[in-house]
Amino acid sequence: MSENTHGPATVDAFPEIRHVGFDAPARWLRAGWGDLRQAGGASLFYGTCFAVGGWLMQVVFAHAYALFAGMVTGFLLVAPVLAMGLYDLSRRIERGEAPRLAPTLTAWRANLANVGVLAAVLAVVFLVWARASMVIFAMFFDSAGLPSFAEIVHAIVAFEQPEFALVYFMVGGFFALFVFAICVVAVPLMLDRGTDAVTSGIASLGACARNPGPMLLWAACIAVLVAIGMATRFLGLIVIMPLLGHATWHAYRELTVPASPRVDRSS
Repeated sequence: MSENTHGPATVDAFPEIRHVGFDAPARWLRAGWGDLRQAGGASLFYGTCFAVGGWLMQVVFAHAYALFAGMVTGFLLVAPVLAMGLYDLSRRIERGEAPRLAPTLTAWRANLANVGVLAAVLAVVFLVWARASMVIFAMFFDSAGLPSFAEIVHAIVAFEQPEFALVYFMVGGFFALFVFAICVVAVPLMLDRGTDAVTSGIASLGACARNPGPMLLWAACIAVLVAIGMATRFLGLIVIMPLLGHATWHAYRELTVPASPRVDRSS
């Protein structure tokens, strides 16, 4: 009998969550770096897509940086679904398969309905955040016109608008933590086991609830690395996003107990 190495296995639906220590994020990043080196161009293709997305938004919203800020940060809110191909690359490396790009481009097809549900939820969060970002800018800057990028940076660095920085990052942090909490293992879980969107989201919340300290540290690592990638005019995202995608797969593996195949009682 041939083994299906591409679709999700038939397994118990809800995963058992493990406890991890504060050293786990560093371990996930090391493992992710190993996958990135092994996958090479296939991983960098996804990173390049993230960088190109940032450049395109910068061009389109060149004269409306308030909207640009909301769109770029919101774009990263839907990154867990966009990174599914990276999770599939790590899964293939784990199985000893060649990390080829082409099969990972359609990794979402194995569990399309549930991936679509989660993508729709993230899209709604994205739109709400983009709107909230515009409202915050309107509250703190001259209503006669939106500020330029230089004016925004100067206002933050020179502490001319400390209230703006505080409110913007608090509200943005809320959205980011919400997405992190429901997605940290959800998409890898749906890819690996074919789990439904609700179960996957609850499992992610359970992973955060059982490991609050390490998961907050992992969220901070993601935020810092993404900020570095954005600060380099998105060039850094070419490497950083694949690194985080592969590391997320290893986080999923360590946070969840491997599933046991369901016994087929029909035979």
